Amino acid sequence: MPLTLLITMLVCFAFSISIAVAIGGSAVVSIALFDPGKLIIVPKEMFSAIDRFPLAAIPFFILAGNLMEHGGISRRLVNFAKSLVGGVQGGLPMTTVLTCMIFAAVSGSSVATTFAIGAILIPALVKHGYPVGYAAALQATSAELGVVIPPSIPLILFGVSAEVSIGELFVAGFGPGLLIGGSLMLFVHLWCRFKGWGMNDGDGRSPVLVALRDAGWALLMPVIILGGIYGGVFTPTEASVVAVFYALTVGLLIHRELKLAEVVMVLRKSVLSSAVIMFIIANAGLFAFLITRAGIPDQIGHWLTQVLQSPVWFLLGVNIALFVIGMFIETSAAIIVLAPILVPVAIHFGVDPVHFGLIMVVNLAMGMITPPFGVNLFAACTVARISLDRIVGHLLPFVLVIIFCLGLITYIPQLSLGLRDVVFPAPLAVMPTVGPSVGPSIQPQ
Repeated sequence: MPLTLLITMLVCFAFSISIAVAIGGSAVVSIALFDPGKLIIVPKEMFSAIDRFPLAAIPFFILAGNLMEHGGISRRLVNFAKSLVGGVQGGLPMTTVLTCMIFAAVSGSSVATTFAIGAILIPALVKHGYPVGYAAALQATSAELGVVIPPSIPLILFGVSAEVSIGELFVAGFGPGLLIGGSLMLFVHLWCRFKGWGMNDGDGRSPVLVALRDAGWALLMPVIILGGIYGGVFTPTEASVVAVFYALTVGLLIHRELKLAEVVMVLRKSVLSSAVIMFIIANAGLFAFLITRAGIPDQIGHWLTQVLQSPVWFLLGVNIALFVIGMFIETSAAIIVLAPILVPVAIHFGVDPVHFGLIMVVNLAMGMITPPFGVNLFAACTVARISLDRIVGHLLPFVLVIIFCLGLITYIPQLSLGLRDVVFPAPLAVMPTVGPSVGPSIQPQ
């Protein structure tokens, strides 16, 4: 069965069948060939994979991001970010990164960030003389912060899959998110000075106080959401609902840029995006169930502990593998399948599961900006109305910057765990309980 799973999935990939269908289809084919009487477990395991309360946050955060886009919140965040950093050479690309950092603190989705912010800033970058391919590549890369800075949909998925505290993951995500965002801002500033771009980026920039007043309601949104989560007022899942009602109220009643007629269109758009993610999760859950029953996680875990004799080599090997996997498998599916397998092995090597979660999410998030299946690339190309080949050449420097940051995050644990240890002096879970149906049974030594 494991060989059939692998071969069927690779054949599906070769015929350009979608990731979700390839994963689920290979599982169904394997069951039908080896034990057709057990096909009843297909709907059961698919339903079980999505029948988890924390996953309810995904559609609500997607809806909140779309409401922000249509309610004028995104535009005000852009103006505020430009008022802060737009006055220097390369200020407009820096504005793109900073806006995505702020937007990510509410939306939790990189694709939603790409569409919401890219629709405003990609045309602005082109108007100021930046190559359209560079503008699209910058937007796709900056939007990646949406899955690192909390609240983050991939962090929620990791917490659910590996049974790690989502609250701790959210707190730990600030350090890596700020590191990547700051590094990208510094890089685009130096790159623009080298290229001679962005000499007039400050044109049309509002005074900081004026932009702050105009963006006041928009900036209050992440304060309420994150403050409520860390203050214990509501859970991350409940926070997603609060984000929806806040964005709806501000868009309809305060900014009055969101019309009632648009709400139905926004709901439809959000439902379609949520359904795609949930379908991936359901199929990945079925796939994970089969590979676990086949004993693959135990075999991989024991092989890793024998071949990689130290945490340094383990983390290096895992990073290389995740980078390659992320290029071909959607981030959500990769997390659901791999987290239950790798987290117990990481614990065996003494790696904190929260730290490992940030390593895994940051690494797999690069798959969103690397061909051939980078979803952010396709979203940015759609907004910029260009083909993928015009964006790829501008991506390499951005990918190298994130790889450098990933190295720091991997081997300097306090970048992730420093704030976590302050907020949670006694970690809620030293070792997550991983049952036989979700991961290998490797115990720490």
